[in-house]
Amino acid sequence: MAENNVSQSRIYEWLTGDDDSRMCDDIPENACNEQPRNFLLHLGASLGNKVADELSSARLVLPWLMGIIGAPVWMVGLLVPIREAGALLPQLFVAGFIRLKPKRKWAWVAGALLQALAALALALLALIGSGISGGILVLGTLMLLALARGLSSIATKDVLGKTIAKGRRGTLMGWSGSLSGAATLTAGGVLMWFGDQPGNIALAILLAIAAAGWLLNAACAARIAEAPGAVDGGENAWNSIQLGLSLLQEDRHFLHFNVARALLLSSALALPYLALLGQQQSGTNLGGLGLLVVLSGVAAMVASPVWGKRADQSSRCVMRDAAIGTAICCLLGASLAWLPGAWSQSVWPYALIYALLVIVHHGARLGRKTYLVDIANQDNRALYVALSNTLTGVLMLLVGGAIGGLAQWLGSAPLLLVLAGTAFCAMLSAHRLPEAE
Repeated sequence: MAENNVSQSRIYEWLTGDDDSRMCDDIPENACNEQPRNFLLHLGASLGNKVADELSSARLVLPWLMGIIGAPVWMVGLLVPIREAGALLPQLFVAGFIRLKPKRKWAWVAGALLQALAALALALLALIGSGISGGILVLGTLMLLALARGLSSIATKDVLGKTIAKGRRGTLMGWSGSLSGAATLTAGGVLMWFGDQPGNIALAILLAIAAAGWLLNAACAARIAEAPGAVDGGENAWNSIQLGLSLLQEDRHFLHFNVARALLLSSALALPYLALLGQQQSGTNLGGLGLLVVLSGVAAMVASPVWGKRADQSSRCVMRDAAIGTAICCLLGASLAWLPGAWSQSVWPYALIYALLVIVHHGARLGRKTYLVDIANQDNRALYVALSNTLTGVLMLLVGGAIGGLAQWLGSAPLLLVLAGTAFCAMLSAHRLPEAE
């Protein structure tokens, strides 16, 4: 056992670049002693979760699933809002419930198991689903998956704040993104190999692997050494809403962060429309999907550790730089669609810009996650995370619907110009944020 602990400490110190694995800023001594082991378990859990997310992506994989089963086109437009808002909206309502639990990792485990069941159901629908009824079942299953993700998300961040010290969290998320990028790269290569072959079996296999990823997530989460936390302050849903609204009024720093985060939604909203421009060149064959998945995996593998290290130094600057990158990618995507020439009629240019936007989106996510965890403390972290995510979920539904209407009216390329303007505003807002203390 002692040799195992020494090995874990050495791996931890190599991954973080620390010479002393017992240096901790804001977690208790007993949690600090368990930090190397917990760091590796968090890494394994995050790897499973991120691989599962990529292989069940509402921006890439599920649109192909809808096309293969012959679901109506309008249903495809509901995938991203349901996926994102369904995961974010309920969090304020479960924050009080989780707060009443001395160990929050079991809520994390329950959410991961539900996501695994939903992914298996989607794999089955890839084999037997058809037409409008199949599309409705996909959307319903996606809603269950999204709600379970919301439960896991708030518990994950709370457990992270209790078991990993400040200054190590961004590094952890960066390494997990890099490992998941490598795994996703492998899956995309398999898709490219399938090419124009019938895709229902391949998609079913991908979704089954996603289910295995969430099972890994649950297994690692269950093994994390989490000390019982305070249970005071647990609230019902209405009291949580009242407390959350009062926080927005009293804590101007938290309000400013949520404004910047809302504007940074432009990176998430731009991805499916940029992918759509590429899909128009490749149709629904799995070769085009595989190319996008491969480039997304490479982007995540290369970018996440860099963003993670930078987020530990200044998560505010990461948010600002990600906003700048989003604006540039949106402008490039819109310009490419308007340029003449046979080269712009291939999926490759769109896929490359999509990969750049994936790099930027990882920065936006790592920056705002690290910033949010760092500005909160152990007493209010669960509520801060839940409130911020619930607000973002509401905006995702409202803004996503408006963006969809604009896309129908303007087209995908002009819409990217609108999102570039939104990203510029996000840059200004993030630049004015104070550093997370």
